[in-house]
Amino acid sequence: MTVAFGLLGRVTTEIDGRPAEIGHARQRLVLAALLVDANRPLAPGQLIDRVWGEAAPAAAIKTLRSYLARLRTALDRAPAEIERDAGGYRLVVEDEQDIDARRFARLVAEARATADRAAAAELFSRALGLWRGEALAGLDSSWAEEVRGHLAQQRAAAERDHADLALQLGRHAELLPELLAGSHAQPLDERLAGQLMLALYRTGRQSEALAHYRRLREHLAAELGTGPGTALEQLHHRILTNDPRLAVREPAAEPSPKAAVPRQLPAPPAWFTGRDGELAALSAAFAAAREAGTVGIAALSGAGGIGKTALALHWAHGKAAEFPDGQLYANLRGFEADASPVSWTSVLRGFLHALGVPGDALPADVDAQVALYRSTIAGKRILVVLDNARETAQVAPFLPGDPACAVLVTSRDRLAGLVASHGAHPLRLDVLPPSTARALLGKRVGDGRLEQDAAAAAKLLQRCAGFPLALSILAGRLAAQPTLSLASLSDGLAAFDDGEPGASLPAVLSWSFTALTEKQARVAELLGQAPGPDIAVPAAANLCDLPPAETDTILRALERVSLVQDTGSGRYRMHDLVRLYAAGRTGPDPAAQRRLLDFYTGTALAGNTVLHPHGVLVKTGAPEPGQYPHPHPLPDRAAVLAWFDAEHANLLAAQRSAAEHGLQHTVWRLAWALTAYHHGRARLHDDLAVCQAAADAAGELTETAVQVVANRRLGLACARVGRHDEAESCLHRALVLAERAGDVSAQAIIEHNLAQAWELRGQDRQALAHAVRALRRFETLGNPVWHAQALNGVGWYLTRLGEHDEARVHCEQALALYREQGHVGAADALDSLGLIAHHTGRHADALDRYHEALVVYRDSGNTYMEADTLDHLGRTYAALGEHGQAREVWQRAQDLYRAQGRTGRADGLTELMETPAHAR
Repeated sequence: MTVAFGLLGRVTTEIDGRPAEIGHARQRLVLAALLVDANRPLAPGQLIDRVWGEAAPAAAIKTLRSYLARLRTALDRAPAEIERDAGGYRLVVEDEQDIDARRFARLVAEARATADRAAAAELFSRALGLWRGEALAGLDSSWAEEVRGHLAQQRAAAERDHADLALQLGRHAELLPELLAGSHAQPLDERLAGQLMLALYRTGRQSEALAHYRRLREHLAAELGTGPGTALEQLHHRILTNDPRLAVREPAAEPSPKAAVPRQLPAPPAWFTGRDGELAALSAAFAAAREAGTVGIAALSGAGGIGKTALALHWAHGKAAEFPDGQLYANLRGFEADASPVSWTSVLRGFLHALGVPGDALPADVDAQVALYRSTIAGKRILVVLDNARETAQVAPFLPGDPACAVLVTSRDRLAGLVASHGAHPLRLDVLPPSTARALLGKRVGDGRLEQDAAAAAKLLQRCAGFPLALSILAGRLAAQPTLSLASLSDGLAAFDDGEPGASLPAVLSWSFTALTEKQARVAELLGQAPGPDIAVPAAANLCDLPPAETDTILRALERVSLVQDTGSGRYRMHDLVRLYAAGRTGPDPAAQRRLLDFYTGTALAGNTVLHPHGVLVKTGAPEPGQYPHPHPLPDRAAVLAWFDAEHANLLAAQRSAAEHGLQHTVWRLAWALTAYHHGRARLHDDLAVCQAAADAAGELTETAVQVVANRRLGLACARVGRHDEAESCLHRALVLAERAGDVSAQAIIEHNLAQAWELRGQDRQALAHAVRALRRFETLGNPVWHAQALNGVGWYLTRLGEHDEARVHCEQALALYREQGHVGAADALDSLGLIAHHTGRHADALDRYHEALVVYRDSGNTYMEADTLDHLGRTYAALGEHGQAREVWQRAQDLYRAQGRTGRADGLTELMETPAHAR
């Protein structure tokens, strides 16, 4: 089956020589739009713009789909089809030479690259013979008019080149009618006029040739206010003087030129270190492309100064022998402050010259130049390295059609279009790992120098954070100044600025900002001021006071130019040095920082309420209405835990930032908001840190209730990490303050916490006394959850003291209250009842209670209590003689204890796992 698509005339489709039925002009416009970009996707909006322009009807998308459906039917028998994918619609054509416009461009390029004049003239004739009148005839849209004009220029350029060849071959007589007709249509075309004058002269019509010159001169003066160009004046003079050089001459035989082999790669980086994985990935990508019979294209992306060029050149030099026909290189200057991106057309001309194409053989039309470039490198093994590209459009013209070639591109932009439309293999560069960074610095300045002041060297490496340009700048300064001490290098970005743009990290980073819009740059600057290692879209939206959708779009734009890194799930990270530069571009923005802190505080408080719905938040210092207007919605416990897990480091950093800015209420609220999460995830030392900060903040406030909460929370945090004296001091301070204020609920909670503190100290009798006092107070408050917790506390201490029957009564009452409220505290009562059953010899009951408790703890994400219950469960298995089961659950408990930093409990299980019979 043969198929042909027409653009050089009326838009048509022929299958086996018979025209396929295509509907009215709009449908042909859709086909034309797809044909012009065959095998490349077009978004629906692009198609609508090409077909209707600004006059698109309201139902344009529906109408477009109808046209596409009819075109699919018309193409049903053709080896081509219209496909729909994420990028839009594309017309997939097996052989692009079936499109007359593509075949025309190829024939013209071959003609211009052919040394044999007769053969070249024949190729031009075949190319021009494809035309059937005006391109896209009968189609009316601004896009069609633009394409029609572009194709007409290509046709005119080919006609002039063909005419030159025909005159050189002595075919002036047969050419004359065509030249006369062309001159009538385009009377001001000087090149056409010169060809006509020469043809008239050679056919013995010298006076007509001179007369044509006079008419042209008059037309130029009247219409353009100018005269003929130098070349035409010289031709006129030669015709006037019968210059013998105007006669047809046989071309002299010329020796075949030796094919040029370009070697354009810059020198490889002298201190290249590491990147073994990335080098292997590049080699594997190109090997896979060769095996598949496709052109190998790789796109290296990453932040400015991350080492993209160094990696590309190191790999290219290492593989140069695999490309014996040459290596082409161009710096496209996509991201530089003192220069605009290089025009790809100028690079293309340079490549053609390097490939041995003489200047006078270059066609005027850029599409013809691209075709000539691809024809010239066809069949050759050539590597093309395009460094510092701005966008895909700057790269696409250099992509070969021959799989023997390969293209390696570097850019700060991800070049998603190159990946999606041209199948490029993406490779994102990140910072160097610490060991490689240390090796790179040692290679430059000597390991001995680093070892002389190991602490200063470690600090420098930490500040560089694996950023290759930062390491290179520091190494250069140290190498140039052998007596300079490592410790003398200043903090901030000054140490990374050698005064030259290429050796200045601030300058290199500034080039990325020049590619941004004003709003994108502002978002990047605010991200530099945000506390924490990364940021999610909702938090960034609050920071920047923008809608989340717009924020997401801007963050993705920043990620494309490598100013931030997408860490997955809508989270973005900014490298420390990029952050330092971004934050320093403008002064601090207190309003933006407050919006972010309020977002974190409001969302965390809401999450804490989900995890601990019966917690008590003091009334004084409560949030003002609207203070937390945009908290992130957290519908259930799973969502809350996931949010806290993702944001934990940012919440800690937010509290530190609030303390630095004197926002004392935010400091203690964040500590309170982390209460349930820290306990459930057993983040004991983190909890101690935030509680200490909260107590410090509360000391600067006048609200007694806040001071009570802060001291109480700090006391319990100290007890959980074994700082018992401090715990007792803080809790008693809180109790005194609560008694002075007459706050019975606070007194009850503090008594409960004192019981926990004495238990952790190993004093169960004292713990029981405080638990009983807590229970008496809770019984008067009418809070069933707190009442249940107090009952369970008393029962727990009673069974630890051997009073199991009384303990069981308290714990069963606690379980009933918890279950009435649907509260996860039921797991605590189940664990207590399991311990009671264990100590009274009812081991089967104990197993049931423990397993019930574990289900609740795991569902609620409470790994702290899960570890304790696993410990208890293992002891019951050991009592039953099931030592294998005991070791298994103890191992799980030990893993949790170690992850939680509870090393004493973990070490205690080691002995039990060796001798489980000793368990009690």
